[in-house]
Amino acid sequence: MHKKFWISLVAIISIIVLAACGNNDSEDTDSGSDDGSETYTIGASQFVEHPSLDAAYEGFKEAIADAGLDVEFDLQSAQADQNNTSTIAQGFVADNVDLIFANATPSAQAALQATKDIPILFTSVTDAVEAGLVESMDQPGENITGVMDLHPDAISNTIEFIATYFEGSTVGVVYNAGEQNSVSQIDAVKEAIDGTSLSLTERTVSTSAEVQQAATSLVGDADVIYIVTDNTVVSALEAVVGVANEQDIPLIVGEPDSLERGGFATYGIDYHTIGYRTGEMAVDILTGEQTTADIPVEYPSSMQLFINKGAAEEQGIEWNDDWDVDAEFKETVEE
Repeated sequence: MHKKFWISLVAIISIIVLAACGNNDSEDTDSGSDDGSETYTIGASQFVEHPSLDAAYEGFKEAIADAGLDVEFDLQSAQADQNNTSTIAQGFVADNVDLIFANATPSAQAALQATKDIPILFTSVTDAVEAGLVESMDQPGENITGVMDLHPDAISNTIEFIATYFEGSTVGVVYNAGEQNSVSQIDAVKEAIDGTSLSLTERTVSTSAEVQQAATSLVGDADVIYIVTDNTVVSALEAVVGVANEQDIPLIVGEPDSLERGGFATYGIDYHTIGYRTGEMAVDILTGEQTTADIPVEYPSSMQLFINKGAAEEQGIEWNDDWDVDAEFKETVEE
């Protein structure tokens, strides 16, 4: 009797131990992906929602998906508020994400201030050195690198375009003086205008709500309006387009997505492309192939003259046959 009791007790204990081991195995499997591969978490900080930044984020995600990595994305928008960028970055650090994707200069600056350990990849940044993000293009630093959104010749080519086809014009610019990327671009505009027949008049804003008034104030002072890739102004671009159309003022913009919203011309890049390239960098970093310190900051690979013919008509611009040869064409997309 006693012998049977002890045999039964040993059997019960064995079953309990095996069940416990089985439960532990199940928990380990759940901590990764279904096929046992590693799951990564990326915190994506975007300064504001507008088509160019949205396209960069989509390109970033696409590159990672194409590489077959299992990634959970936590996308958060700062709604064009610099204070929000810090809160978002600090949250990602507290969550111990595997990598931070910083979409635009203010988001990248906040991320770098929040951590020196978590890898940071930026895009939609105009001048990474001037913004204090990296020491140099070739030696970015220990935990940050990325892809710029301004081709080195974009502004000089744009000013040459304006000087050629709108000779002697006063160029009106609207920008947020609190955005370092915008200040860098305006400095480049001033340098490019020097020695041409053009002159410059400036308006500054601090929020998107001020864009309408700033654009309206250019009427009578500016023959051409040039909006660089300023996140605050671009987020309210329709206000500038309305003024340009009503007053027959050519509207030059900083990227092709703004043509689809009513801009006339740009020497621009494809934001989806720079986002995709940043995603390729992320794959190398997450898989341990490279570190941020190994990857130089990159410029966009190419740029192109883009023109919106419909916007040209709306803004009373006399068509030049050169543009049929030199430009790619986009149309305004009505929402």
